[in-house]
Order: sequence, then C-alpha cells, then structure tokens
Amino acid sequence: MIGADYLKAHPKVSNVIFPKFQTGIVKANAEKYLKPGWFGALVGLELKDGREAGRRFIDALQLFYHVANIGDARSLAIHPSTTTHSQLSPEDQLSTGVTPGYVRLSIGLEHPDDIIADLEQAIAAA
Repeated sequence: MIGADYLKAHPKVSNVIFPKFQTGIVKANAEKYLKPGWFGALVGLELKDGREAGRRFIDALQLFYHVANIGDARSLAIHPSTTTHSQLSPEDQLSTGVTPGYVRLSIGLEHPDDIIADLEQAIAAA
C-alpha cells in the first residue's frame, strides 16, 4: 500500500502498524492468509507528538471521514485516545494498545494521490 510506505518514511510518524512492516508470526500469518503483496486497507500510525498531534491530525483531514467504523468504500480515520478510548485512564489505554498519538485509518477507494495529499496536509497540521 502506497500510503503505508509514505507514512513509514515520514519524520513525524514514529510507528506504522501494518502487516507488511510486522515481524514474526504476525508477518507470517499475513503472508499466508492475504493475497501476495496486498496487506489490506487498515493502517495504524503513531504520531511522535502524542495526543494533541493526533487530535490536530484528525481535525485537519479533509478527505477522510472521522468515524469509528471500518470497511467503508470511503477513507475513514479515528483517534482512539480522544474518542473510543477516552473514558479509559492513560494506563488502561496503553494496556489496550492505544498510545496517545495512535490513529487508525481505513483506506477507501479514492485516488491514491488524493489520499496521500490529505495525509500529508494533516500531518503537517499535527
């Protein structure tokens, strides 16, 4: 996925959670069960500047819809720390894998150049 590679190389992103970049059993299962070279449309990213960066990123998105569901034809994004997991303590959030700067993306059918452009401008705003 072009977007995952773009995010992996971005200096404001500390981590990208995507099967292509995993190791061990997670990578082995992805290679076994997913089509060769196609690792799906779900991408997690962690912004280096934490919770406020995640909030600013979400607020700046123009193409992505800010919703909690996944698997739509449209590109979707959510910042769990300030939405779905906001009722949890910071410690409980971390225990569920939600870091302060974590954002989940569900990539839709829009043109890849438009997706990258929206990610780029949102990261710049973060």
